[in-house]
Parts: sequence; structure tokens; C-alpha cells
Amino acid sequence: MEDLSFIVGVIGNVISVLVFLSPVGTFWRIVKNGSTEDFESLPYVCTLLSSSLWTYYGITKPGAYLVATVNGFGILAEAVYVVLYLIYAPRKMRVKTGILVGILNVGFLAAAILVTHLALEGDTRIDAIGFMCAGLNIIMYGSPLAAMVPNGIGFLLGTAQLILYAIFRKARPSNDTISQGLLEQGFQK
Repeated sequence: MEDLSFIVGVIGNVISVLVFLSPVGTFWRIVKNGSTEDFESLPYVCTLLSSSLWTYYGITKPGAYLVATVNGFGILAEAVYVVLYLIYAPRKMRVKTGILVGILNVGFLAAAILVTHLALEGDTRIDAIGFMCAGLNIIMYGSPLAAMVPNGIGFLLGTAQLILYAIFRKARPSNDTISQGLLEQGFQK
């Protein structure tokens, strides 16, 4: 059973490496064109933070060397992407990205490591790091829903309006309805 777990872990690591390498085409284009165009740095900065936290988790948890190694590779890949972004981005975006890197990849990461290392021990430390990693994954991979949900709600409300229009488009208000409306507005017959 342990062999199967290891094999599945290696397969997962191969897939993860491919995911880390998926932006290579984008960054090749950035280097080739000498511009970041309309690309945002936030996904790469957040993935760098995630890889860093998962590496810390893998180092802290006994036997989690597959987690540590694949995310160590993720740190290298994402660091290259962030550096390339900083080289080719306009000044305003470089400043914004630099601030994000400072806050998330230096400040937050250092605080997470210091607090969990100094204030927690054993399984409690491992669990706290794991919860941070899982929470960050949920935020990262769930964030595209923030764009989809309002659009989905708008779609449903728009559809409801069209259905109501189709149902009531030929309906005429009755005299009682008009009279009641006039009375409510302070008019008399």
C-alpha cells in the first residue's frame, strides 16, 4: 500500500511540475515582445507564496519529501516568472508587483514561519501550516469564481426579466389597478 501511495505521489508531482511550467509560453511571449502587455502578476506572486508555504509544510511534516521537492521546484519556476515580470512590466506595474512580493512573499511568509515555528509544536504546527496551505489553495483556485458568480447572478436575473416580460407583455392594467395607483399617489378620479 505504501508503494502505491508513493507511485500516486510521483504521478501527482509530475502533473504539478507540468502545471508550474504551463506559463512558459506566456513568459516566452513577454520576453519576445519585451512587454507584459495586459498580464497581471498576482497569480504568479500568489503561486510563489503557495509553493513556499507547501515547501515549508513538506519540510516540517515527516515523510512529506514529495510535497517539499515539487513545491521547491514551484518556488524556482514562480520566482523566475516574477523576476521576468518585474523586468518587462511598466514602472507602475513593477512597483505594484514589488509591493505585493514584499507583503506576501516576504512579510506574510516570514510571519507564518516565525509564528508556527516559535509558538506551535509537533502536530499542532503541522496542522496549522496545512490549514494555511489549504486555505490559500481555496482562495487561489476559487478566485475565478468571483468573476463568474456575479455574471451568473446577472444572467439569472436577466433571464427572469425576459421570462416575466414574455408572460406579461400583452397584459393590460385594469381600471381598478390604475385607480388604486392614482389614489396612492394622492390623485382622485
